[in-house]
Amino acid sequence: MDEPLDLDGWARTALMSRRTLTRRFRDRTGTSPQRWPLQQRVDHARLLLESTDDTMDRIAADAGLGTSVNLRHHFHRLLGTTPAAHRALFRR
Repeated sequence: MDEPLDLDGWARTALMSRRTLTRRFRDRTGTSPQRWPLQQRVDHARLLLESTDDTMDRIAADAGLGTSVNLRHHFHRLLGTTPAAHRALFRR
């Protein structure tokens, strides 16, 4: 998950245009190919928060979100809570 998204590469691999890939991806998954990796990265970060004592910076890097600032931003936007608050639920 820590690799950047290459939508043109995905389309070439699937032997279709970027537009067709995007349309078919949305039809199958209900989300865009640009948004899907972000959702997967946040979900991976969520699992790391629940199962490790790694720092926020380490989790952000491992999940492909770059920095703890990005982790907090996307985590809150997608899940409605902060990474620290989520982790605290699993430390009780």
